[in-house]
Amino acid sequence: MEVGIIGLPVSGKTTLFDTLIGQAAKSSYRMGKVELHRGIVKVPDKRLDNLGAVFRPKRVVHATIEYIEVGGFEKDAARSGGIDPNILQALKNTDALCLVVRAFENEYHPHPYGGIDPERDIRILETEFLLSDLQIVENRMTRLEKQVMKAKDEKGIKELELLKRCRACLEQETPLRELSFTREEALQIRGFQFLSAKPLLLVFNINEADIHREKEILEQFHAYRRKPRINVVGLSARLEAEIAQLPPEDAQLFLKDLGIREPAVDKMIRASYELLGVISFFTVNKEECRAWTIPKGTSAQKAAGAIHSDMERGFIRAEVIHYDEFMKYQSITRCREEGILRLEGKDYIVQDGDIVTIRFNV
Repeated sequence: MEVGIIGLPVSGKTTLFDTLIGQAAKSSYRMGKVELHRGIVKVPDKRLDNLGAVFRPKRVVHATIEYIEVGGFEKDAARSGGIDPNILQALKNTDALCLVVRAFENEYHPHPYGGIDPERDIRILETEFLLSDLQIVENRMTRLEKQVMKAKDEKGIKELELLKRCRACLEQETPLRELSFTREEALQIRGFQFLSAKPLLLVFNINEADIHREKEILEQFHAYRRKPRINVVGLSARLEAEIAQLPPEDAQLFLKDLGIREPAVDKMIRASYELLGVISFFTVNKEECRAWTIPKGTSAQKAAGAIHSDMERGFIRAEVIHYDEFMKYQSITRCREEGILRLEGKDYIVQDGDIVTIRFNV
């Protein structure tokens, strides 16, 4: 799973990206004039940590997300000839976008477009997405109209109607993520990789001194929370960078002094994970405790395939217990004796936090 981190200049996105990656391996490369940075981070999950403490396996394997920091966004890019194609190429295969929005004052680093105005900054980048998508739609419609006129292709006619809906939506300055699609339509437009259709995480980068007012500040932007496929997080990238430099014990004391339970970057990573529409289930034994990532609504047989294709092919049944139930006894054997370890068939929908053992035969 990939999340593209974007933002206007001096928004704090690079500081945030570097803090997210921490000591993880980071790769950097250029596409034209655009510099890109990649890094993979673990998804924090106290449930998995607790399972590791119970089973004491040789290894504990967290779910992961890959973040890609993309520079080069400028105001009016689309109007002045389009967003750099290298930026579009870098973002098109991402599963979601993370937009870092500046909400802090700093006299030594003034905002390039005037005073601090988060909603203006969101509009600037959303407009670039809309214009980029509109250009793609119009180009495709031009080719498709000629094709339909010649061949009267039924499939082409349906696609043309779908693109007309998309164009109307974009011309009303509405992101495509707010448009409802059938399953078939969603598959049709997936290949276009529309930027305004991607799930969006808004990260409001606030002043370090205002971190205790995070909820109050975010309340100003509550309207975004009501929009489909958008998540909202508030943090101070500078403060998070300072916390990340501390030894774990000192970091916990520092957070406690600030009245914060955990680093905000941990919340951001989990928010990214939730935004992608995925969940975690666990497998546990003395060798390994692992979190596996699957889309919400995945059946037990398909979930088995996330572990190994042989398990999906030879699926017999799944032994399932939810994490919350397991932690009451902290023993699979005891849970079986208590009758709370269930046997589920291939059509069972795996839930977030399920501990699953797959029985299979190939």
